[in-house]
Amino acid sequence: MASITIRNLDESLKSRLRVQAAVHGRSMEDEARAILRSSLSQESREPARLGSALHKLFKPLGGMDLPEVPREPMREPPSFGG
Repeated sequence: MASITIRNLDESLKSRLRVQAAVHGRSMEDEARAILRSSLSQESREPARLGSALHKLFKPLGGMDLPEVPREPMREPPSFGG
C-alpha cells in the first residue's frame, strides 16, 4: 500500500483531526484515511449553474406571481451615419 506525507499542516487543523479521531476511537492516521475515503467516494458532480443554484436556494421559500408587463413593438435602431 502507498503512503503519503502531509507537510505544513496547521496546528489547529491537526488538533481538530486528533480530537475527531479520538471521538471516533481511531488513530489520526486512520481518521485521515476515513476522511479521504469518504470524500473521494462521493461522485464528483458538475458545478451548479448560477440560475440553478439560486432556484434551489429560494425554492423552499415559495414563489410569487409577477404582473405581466405589456410589450410594445421594437423601435427602429438609431442610425449613426450620414
